[in-house]
Amino acid sequence: MPREGSRRVPKQRPRDKVFLNLPYDPKFENLFLSYICAIHAFGMVPRVTLEIPGGMRRLDRIFGLIQSCEYPVHDLSRVQLDRAKPRTPRFNMPFELGLAVAWEKVGNGRHVWFVMEAVNYRLAKSLSDLSGTDPHIHSGTIEGVFREMGNALVRRRRQPDVLQMWRIYREVRGKIPAVLRRCGTQSVFEARVFREISFAASVAAGGIVR
Repeated sequence: MPREGSRRVPKQRPRDKVFLNLPYDPKFENLFLSYICAIHAFGMVPRVTLEIPGGMRRLDRIFGLIQSCEYPVHDLSRVQLDRAKPRTPRFNMPFELGLAVAWEKVGNGRHVWFVMEAVNYRLAKSLSDLSGTDPHIHSGTIEGVFREMGNALVRRRRQPDVLQMWRIYREVRGKIPAVLRRCGTQSVFEARVFREISFAASVAAGGIVR
């Protein structure tokens, strides 16, 4: 990946990867971007299922991504029924959370997962098997994501503050129209777009967080 300007993108260790289990929904775009920016603010690398290539068994690849990341973040805030018939809730996110929980139990012990939600107490109703697990409540806001990512990753050596995350977000947000034009799409939820957004966030974080 080329450099942007004169700023050097910091090297990442393999364990510094975060699996993002998020809904790919236009209404979730701002939060999608905020997660990417927050993770780069901590000097880490986001990984998403958008990166999965064709021709591979999807479930195996998803599980492989989860296994390769020390920190999976699972956002279960989109539990509503969709509008298209037959109206159904989203099951991919809780399913992938289940894979992460299983890997924590049988893996190498270096796997710490976090659950994000928008509404207090809803997780106890939507997924009662996680009783005793305190989700991070972001209230469906960008600042809420920044705040709760800071709470989740409080033991990390690099500790950006919310204002720094906002600066990264605004810089990346300003690049989105050009990225979409280059990629010939109107959606941020595509593999090449994600790659360019992630690179832009890494460069921005390198110039803002020390």
